[in-house]
Amino acid sequence: MTIVVSVKVTDGIVLASDSATTFVDQAGTPVMVYNNANKVFNLVKGLPLGAMTYGSGSIGPSSIATLSKDLREHFSDDSSPYYFDQNNYTLEEVAAKCQRFFIDQFQATYPSGLPNFSMGYRVCGYGTHDKVAQGWEFYIGDPSPLRPSPIYSPEGYGPRWAGDGEALERLVLGFSETVMTAMVEQGLEPSAVDNVRQLLIQKTYRELFLPAMPIQDAIELARYLAETAAKFSHFSLLATTIGGPIELATITKHEGFKWVARKHYYTSALNPGQDHA
Repeated sequence: MTIVVSVKVTDGIVLASDSATTFVDQAGTPVMVYNNANKVFNLVKGLPLGAMTYGSGSIGPSSIATLSKDLREHFSDDSSPYYFDQNNYTLEEVAAKCQRFFIDQFQATYPSGLPNFSMGYRVCGYGTHDKVAQGWEFYIGDPSPLRPSPIYSPEGYGPRWAGDGEALERLVLGFSETVMTAMVEQGLEPSAVDNVRQLLIQKTYRELFLPAMPIQDAIELARYLAETAAKFSHFSLLATTIGGPIELATITKHEGFKWVARKHYYTSALNPGQDHA
């Protein structure tokens, strides 16, 4: 599992993730967790665009991080089906190009499909004419939606998360979906469960942001939420499937994509002149 978090404010959007990647056996039981996976990406250098991934960490032998960097080359190649005009684009358009690329990669690698494969991908930032940041998401799995969907309404701000959200659901919403599952198991009709969910959110949801909060405070909120999910996983008596360094990046309209916290297996001192992409 994993945790990815975005925090949208009027000045931009913050992306945060843990670094754990989990390998499971055929029964779905975790057998190994590594804590150095890359899940946040500078999607197009020089543009206010970033992405995050959760769920399955690779397609065949290639990690989602490597494939995301492969995709960069296609974005600027006007003969590629994934090309877009970098002087005139929308976030929805970029997310749709990403979705097409990853579906093509998946179908080429697994022509007959792959049971239990599930990958989520979030594209965040600014389109050419956007005044505030946006976020769009798609899934690859069974079933896969035909188009990306927005993770924020036009007036939406604040935190959104994906992956193993148990800790953050409890913290922010006041309850987790395990409560809803227990109600269904006890015989409550699904339609009634939906009503209970909405009532609980009205009563227990805790606001942690203002849309106009400074970007530095949005960074601290994103860090706090990602670290909370990681610590919850660490101290739970289950496999620690959220962990490793927390990576953070901001995307603002004029400064573009900027790393705030990032891990490296090599340093610029040892590799002078190298761009840490």
